[in-house]
Amino acid sequence: MVIQKITMNTDAHDQEGDEAEISYSLFKLEPRNAPMLPRPLFYRRAALGAVIGFGLLSIALFAGMLGYHVTEHLSWLDSFVNAAMILGGMGPVAPVVTNAGKLFAGCYALFSGLAFITIAGVMLAPFVHRVFHCFHLTDDSAGEKD
Repeated sequence: MVIQKITMNTDAHDQEGDEAEISYSLFKLEPRNAPMLPRPLFYRRAALGAVIGFGLLSIALFAGMLGYHVTEHLSWLDSFVNAAMILGGMGPVAPVVTNAGKLFAGCYALFSGLAFITIAGVMLAPFVHRVFHCFHLTDDSAGEKD
């Protein structure tokens, strides 16, 4: 999804002042040789990462609630507490008594570990990329001065 196209004058020695069109996207990160993403677009990208992360978190939480409600016959509130505690890495609150519930709790715990890593990656990716991109820009500018 292309958000904005910017035409800018490049001063690189290989392009000799030619106009270069750079397109920015919320999903695709800019390459190493592209200029830094403008702050308003970076804020949009970070907000999109947060929205996607919280959306994934909501889906994972609802899946856990549904699983506990169906397999352990817990109320929705107790299902929420158990799913939230497992998703947060703390462990279940209510004792698991049925075989189906034990199987679900084990699978949901494994899923929750992977979901946590994935959600953290989605939410932190714009910030980590910006920091690395900043380091590459300083490396490139230092190399041109020599």
